[in-house]
Amino acid sequence: MPFLFRRPVLTRLLRALAILVLAWLALSWLVVLVLRFVPPWTSAVMLERQLGAWLHGEQDFRLRQHWVPWQQVSSWVPLAMVAGEDQKFPYHHGFDLDSIQDALDAADDGRRLRGASTISQQTAKNLFLWNGRSFVRKGLEAYFTVLIELSWPKQRILEVYMNIAELGDGIYGVGAASEAYFHVSPAQLGPAQAARLAAVLPSPRRLHADRPSAYVQRRTGWIQQQMVRLGGPGYVEGRAPPRPPH
Repeated sequence: MPFLFRRPVLTRLLRALAILVLAWLALSWLVVLVLRFVPPWTSAVMLERQLGAWLHGEQDFRLRQHWVPWQQVSSWVPLAMVAGEDQKFPYHHGFDLDSIQDALDAADDGRRLRGASTISQQTAKNLFLWNGRSFVRKGLEAYFTVLIELSWPKQRILEVYMNIAELGDGIYGVGAASEAYFHVSPAQLGPAQAARLAAVLPSPRRLHADRPSAYVQRRTGWIQQQMVRLGGPGYVEGRAPPRPPH
């Protein structure tokens, strides 16, 4: 008899769990769909940084970020970010399988672990998730990357990314960064300035766009070369058919 009583309870629990999972899937997709048209007012990474500042008593910390529409940003900025971070961005569907395989091969050979995240993955992580390397976070990152790629055009992904990417300690997005480092509006950024912003993306709290180290200067020069090789802003603006990099 006790077993007969337990079966309905287990069934109800499984049904409730299934409903919760389906509700979460529906809600998360709805949020992604809304953000295709509505600028996000913050991001998970910004909230995490602000919370960290409060917990560590950083009294002078001030988070700077404001949304700048695509049309009000220099066309060199998205090109520089693609050139520096994800040159196959116009072609892949959220994941660069070749880079992932290269990273796995490097790990197998005992070499330093290489990053293989695309701009789509970084947008998903910055917008919805926390920093870390757990399997749970990577799984959620993959899930939100798929939702973003299915729901947003490529230009929208780039627009959100360049508005929420961390470009300095407490400085997020091209709007705040262009004013803090170069004292100009995002529309006035030239190719060298855009390349320097992209050059600090691997470690924006250690590298400085306004006080470039030798590494940042070398990386800025390399990014500018890649911007030319990719054919200019048309590569990310759809004005000309892009050629996939080799």
